[in-house]
Amino acid sequence: MSMSIRDRIKAGKLFTDMGEGLPQERLRGKELMYEFNHTRPSEIKKRERLIREMFATVGENAWIEPPIYFSYGRNIHIGKNFYANFNFTIVDDYTVTIGDNVLIAPNVTITVTGHPVHHELRKSGEMFSFPVTLGNNVWIGSNVVINPGITIGDNSVIGAGSVVTKDIPPDVVAVGVPCRVIRNIGERDREYYYQNYKVNPSI
Repeated sequence: MSMSIRDRIKAGKLFTDMGEGLPQERLRGKELMYEFNHTRPSEIKKRERLIREMFATVGENAWIEPPIYFSYGRNIHIGKNFYANFNFTIVDDYTVTIGDNVLIAPNVTITVTGHPVHHELRKSGEMFSFPVTLGNNVWIGSNVVINPGITIGDNSVIGAGSVVTKDIPPDVVAVGVPCRVIRNIGERDREYYYQNYKVNPSI
């Protein structure tokens, strides 16, 4: 007995996404996305309502600056005190889990989906998906790309322009193409908020 498309996605196998109601689910999500992206800045209550309709779960005090782009929306789980700046893109053919107190800078892309390298394996649009997880208190800098299957540990910072191809542990600063850990986050970071700028300069 052949596996369903949804079971193939969960198993990390190659799949195409044109059956089992998936196109209809994408259309629903994109209609909500379109409505959200065309709200006026003053329509705060409408934006808050749409944020809760677009995604699977959303914690309290979540805010997203339009425009946002996603495939379904229903595969995205967002914790409390979340903030995403404009042009946040999420390819969510499978699960994206975002923890509490996460900050997303402009032009960030998270994708759970890729295609095989060999052309013979993607002639009909075959793809694969692996879940992405951002831990609590993570900050993702501008123009970061997070690839399929990545987990970023609690409290870590991903520097601007990075391409994340491997898991990042908690409590580190990581940057680069490909993204690599450059240092741990320590007590100095509690005292200095940026380069040599102190939180309390008089102390």
